[in-house]
Amino acid sequence: MSATRARRVVFLTGTRADFGKLKPLMARLQADPAFDVHVFVTGMHMLSKYGYTCEEVERSGFRQVHRYINQNANDSMDHVLAKTISGLSDYVHEIAPALLIVHGDRVEALAGATVGALNNVLIGHVEGGEVSGTVDELIRHAVSKLSHVHFAANEHARRRLIQLGEQSPSVHVIGSPDIDVMNTDSLPNIDEVRRHYEIPFARFGLLAFHPVTTEVDDMRRQARLLVDQVIASERNYVVIYPNNDHGCDYILEAYERLHGLQRFRVFPSMRFEYFLTTLKHADFMIGNSSAGVREAPHFGVPALNLGSRQNKRVMCPTVIDVPMEALAIAQALKSVEQVPRTASAMFGDGNSASRFHDILRSDTFWETPTQKYFVDRKVV
Repeated sequence: MSATRARRVVFLTGTRADFGKLKPLMARLQADPAFDVHVFVTGMHMLSKYGYTCEEVERSGFRQVHRYINQNANDSMDHVLAKTISGLSDYVHEIAPALLIVHGDRVEALAGATVGALNNVLIGHVEGGEVSGTVDELIRHAVSKLSHVHFAANEHARRRLIQLGEQSPSVHVIGSPDIDVMNTDSLPNIDEVRRHYEIPFARFGLLAFHPVTTEVDDMRRQARLLVDQVIASERNYVVIYPNNDHGCDYILEAYERLHGLQRFRVFPSMRFEYFLTTLKHADFMIGNSSAGVREAPHFGVPALNLGSRQNKRVMCPTVIDVPMEALAIAQALKSVEQVPRTASAMFGDGNSASRFHDILRSDTFWETPTQKYFVDRKVV
């Protein structure tokens, strides 16, 4: 990189999940004086109901953190999008970043890409080109089209981005950054996690179930059905709150039945590294979280993937697709122990932060134009 003043890079984080992905990238850049790292914290991080996880971001040692409340409990996704655009736009005009990094398929990422594209700020999208299911997939691809540079998790994602008309040199395969954390020996041990969260049982399933926004009218039934089945299974469970998409209240309402039951420990959120250790030592995972089809396979943990939210996202021997039907869920819970714990490395080798850093250290990267054009390719 040329000897110039530090490049100002803003990372936008709206959830505990995307922070876990972005954290290794943020830390790697902050350690390099060639970069001036800022963090725009919003979304679920700012809600006390979900553990006020903005404090976790600040405890992680990032020096320049800006908090912004972008929603209240009754806001729809389009209102959240509008509020985030408004607040982020003011912030971007104030600090004038050279690069804005967004992740995944949330409305906060869409807001970030929109603000950057409309203000000639270079946008980098982490983990574009993937299949998400529900409205999240539409948001992910929209973010990709608004972004100038892509940091994809694997070759499958790279090819989809190329199909979307993106320029090949703008797509970099770095792997999934959370694999960097999963592959280190710095994760807390399971005894420490159990002490910290007062988890009384040694064997357990991990439950994480999120709203499907395109099926919101059915979410109350789905949530009640799921709770019925995990109670009937007579297993122990660590339960994590859903994200705050429309329909989450139906899930939280159903979880009220779990409070006070000795076989369940229910948490609004967990520290990312503690969550990974919990997942690694779980007997299985159940729900429709992306962790069941991404992180769980990396550890070889069997995952019961319920319903349509992660439909067609990954094919893996440890991921069992289960329809939202009582008999199907009951049978899956009875047979999950027969699933072999075979690890699958589908999203990188744990060197994402290093690759990301090397790309941003290149002078060529900073010559990327903010004027995009669609690359037509022959349709077969």
